[in-house]
Amino acid sequence: MTSEEVISYFENPRSPLPLNYVAKGTLNSNSIIAAINPRATEEVIRGVLRASKQKNAVVIFELALSEMSISGGYTGYTPELFAKRCKNAAEKEKWFAYALHADHLTVKKGTDEEMKTVKKEIEARVKAGFTGFAIDTSFLFDRTQPSVKGQLEQIIKKGLVLFEFLEEQMKGRDYGLEGEVGEIGITEYTTVEEATYYVKSLKENGVFLDYLAIANGSKHGVNVDAEGNIIPQLGINVKRTMEIVEALKKEGFNTRIAQHGITGTPIDVIESTFPHGDVAKGNIGTHWQNVVYSVLEEYEPELYSEMRTWVLEKYMKEGVDEHKIFASNAKRAWKPFFNKIENLKTDTKEKIIEKAEEEMLKFINALKMENTAELCYQHITSNNLSDTY
Repeated sequence: MTSEEVISYFENPRSPLPLNYVAKGTLNSNSIIAAINPRATEEVIRGVLRASKQKNAVVIFELALSEMSISGGYTGYTPELFAKRCKNAAEKEKWFAYALHADHLTVKKGTDEEMKTVKKEIEARVKAGFTGFAIDTSFLFDRTQPSVKGQLEQIIKKGLVLFEFLEEQMKGRDYGLEGEVGEIGITEYTTVEEATYYVKSLKENGVFLDYLAIANGSKHGVNVDAEGNIIPQLGINVKRTMEIVEALKKEGFNTRIAQHGITGTPIDVIESTFPHGDVAKGNIGTHWQNVVYSVLEEYEPELYSEMRTWVLEKYMKEGVDEHKIFASNAKRAWKPFFNKIENLKTDTKEKIIEKAEEEMLKFINALKMENTAELCYQHITSNNLSDTY
């Protein structure tokens, strides 16, 4: 196998990579595969793919249920539109080494009505060609119960319903799975017992997780100071994360950690302290939103001002600094301004691509992603999987 063969393979138009091919192909590497949440611009996707192609890297594109839904979520994306946008970007950049992941298919109450809604959302993603799915029932953790079995009972019960439904919908096609045992953002860290019990219980029911999301001190979004500067996030508990990974390895599982909430963690900290390979998937979302806003502020200040004013008028709270309000709620502006973002000036779009490419190259280096497309290609060819997707 030559690098030319790998490049040729992923330059040619093809469907998104099954996420389990990514997980298995990079299993024994020291890489963390970036899972990019590009919110509302094709240009971010193009910049990420352009950088990935330069470094022969595979990448994951994802959006959560709150962001992308049949009704458009808070970004304006439906699953079909997001899938088409990723495909369009890949065609323009001639790089198809990406997986398409449905992040945070979240169940908060577990009611029959909610479960029915999530099933419809799963159907829409399957139809759109998604190749990875994160079933998130972590909100159902029951702290009133004295045992881990009791605490996780509904997480596992409701999760299995959705995992089994997904399997039926995929009709034998390959895909990857992520499960979440600890709600992202809570202060209580996921314990080793909780993580291993969850993964083991799913396996006993025929569900094999590629990635596990845990509560380990991370949070979605960013915190800012009174001037609007991002406050570095240093709260990810690497020690607990590694304890969980080692316990899973001891049990013989190939499940690795999906680290949520990376935005705000200094890139040098990611490079020097993250357990590469044990944390195997790294979710980066708000960072790309901030990239777009920074470009808009410089290249289309009137639109930026309009979006910022909209956010502040809608979400301002007495006694709360406006920078904090904007940082927390800026994501809500994508849907009402969707059409204006679609029609940005050519120079603005080119700058977003350029800036996204520049930022992605930094992440590829820090996450040790270079040549991961080659690893995935090796997995595909050695297992005769070329014709499976």
